[in-house]
Amino acid sequence: MPGVSGLYIPEMAPVASSPVESASGGSRLISGLLLVAVVGLAVLIVRWPEPPPDVQPPSVPGALSLGETTCKSIALSWAGSTDDREVTGYEIHRDGRVVTGVGGGARSVVLSDVPSGTWSVQVKARDEAGNVSPAGDTVTVTPPQCGADAKAPGAPGGVKATADGTTVTMTWDAATDDVGVAAYDVFRDGAKVGSVDGSGGPQFSFVDLGVPASSQHRYQVGARDGQGNASARSGGIDVTAGSSCTLLCAITPVAKDTGVVSGLAQLPDGSVLYGRRDTYEIVRLDPGTGQVTPLGVVPGGAGVGGDGGLVSLAVASTFARDGWIYVLYSTATDNRIVRLRLQGGALNGGSMQSLVVGIPRGKVHNGGRLRFGRDGKLYAATGDAGNPRLAQDQRSLAGKVLRFNPDGTVPAGNPFGGYIWSLGHRNPQGLAFDSRGRAWVQESGDGLADETNLIVKGGNYGWPACEGTESKSAGGCETPGFVAPRQTFWAGEGACGGMAFVRDVFFLACAGSSRLYRADLDGDGLANVQAMLVGAYGQLFTVEPGAGGTLWLVGGDPTVDAGTQFLRITLPPPA
Repeated sequence: MPGVSGLYIPEMAPVASSPVESASGGSRLISGLLLVAVVGLAVLIVRWPEPPPDVQPPSVPGALSLGETTCKSIALSWAGSTDDREVTGYEIHRDGRVVTGVGGGARSVVLSDVPSGTWSVQVKARDEAGNVSPAGDTVTVTPPQCGADAKAPGAPGGVKATADGTTVTMTWDAATDDVGVAAYDVFRDGAKVGSVDGSGGPQFSFVDLGVPASSQHRYQVGARDGQGNASARSGGIDVTAGSSCTLLCAITPVAKDTGVVSGLAQLPDGSVLYGRRDTYEIVRLDPGTGQVTPLGVVPGGAGVGGDGGLVSLAVASTFARDGWIYVLYSTATDNRIVRLRLQGGALNGGSMQSLVVGIPRGKVHNGGRLRFGRDGKLYAATGDAGNPRLAQDQRSLAGKVLRFNPDGTVPAGNPFGGYIWSLGHRNPQGLAFDSRGRAWVQESGDGLADETNLIVKGGNYGWPACEGTESKSAGGCETPGFVAPRQTFWAGEGACGGMAFVRDVFFLACAGSSRLYRADLDGDGLANVQAMLVGAYGQLFTVEPGAGGTLWLVGGDPTVDAGTQFLRITLPPPA
């Protein structure tokens, strides 16, 4: 027997990468007994079943107290919550909306740049699984008026605007204020087209993209302070756009929807399919008329009380022949991938086939995106379901990029024998393929950095030991075998999701920072990264290639409660 000092250690068979074998095989619980001979003695080791999922939220935070209150900030403190496992963080809510969060060990926070008037604040606790407690005490806050900041800033001066094709660049001098300018708002023909942070100076600039060719417009700039006092707008500057297209040729509003839109795919006839996340509906959009037509509801959907629902959809190049629509969505027991046919202008629920089941669901981090690769295989990016350890667990489909055949079977060439193509992902929100057929994934971070990852077969992307380039535990990002991101965005400039490649130009839609990033694909990385449309169209959720080299962009309208807006962007022709 080979070994050291008579000790024989048998080779271990690799753990199966997935409890899901195929659409025909269903899911199979793997359990077994491993017999190890140690110095001639047989020791029986039992693999105990996985612990039950954590569905118990933390207790309600107690004794919320209001500390020092100024016109600019307030201090809060509270008694900690308890949990059957661990409290990992606290959410601070103002008038029912989350404004910030702190770690599970914190018992206080200072909110800065608070609004004037009267409003309420509450604290909720959350655990690792994403369970959130009921709100604790409600404290009503009325910050005092800033006596020195009741005055609006002066109007910005030195405003200039120049056109280069369909791009207009504005510059201006810093405005004056008795306390400080918080931001500048830019207006085209009276409508706000973007915002610029007010810090720094003494000069500021803004780039307006997609201005219709050869069109005339009047631009103005206004300043506002931290209390919302707004200046008079600057004098108007008249600009005529050029006839040539630069970066973005035109931005055309096409339609609106009152629901939360997730997933978008263009059909061969030019129409567009999209999903309504919370109602599990699939809708057809006619780009020519802007008309939207509900086609039906995906059967079996069940909300998770968080970011799950109808998460993504895709169609294959064979759609004109087979009519299959592929959907990633949440059910009462899991997240799963199904396909069902569009027949006679309606969704045929009876045709639905389950392809991949058993993807863990959670109140947070359900992912994800569903896309066909150039190899004809279907790829799915899944979140860790609020349980970070699952991202490294090859027995779980959470926190992974999956690869499978359109019928749900496992294709040849997958690195671990099951569906898993890569692992170590936190909460992927974007998935796209470049012209070489390489998969890229956009991944939301845990408050430090978002990641843009180039996916390689069998790659481990480090979560939860590593976030961006920052280590979260011993070894962290320096762990041998971890794949580093190709680009990172710090949290304040990220919170990004949808991504697309058009002629190897990279586009990234960001909800939290309300912007669209554009970059050139440069080998295995990105170059000339540029933020566009900052604050112009609200939170941007989805960006997808359209017909004829166009781009679809979906986001929240800047006006409150105006729903979701569909924009069609015309891009420059090929060089």
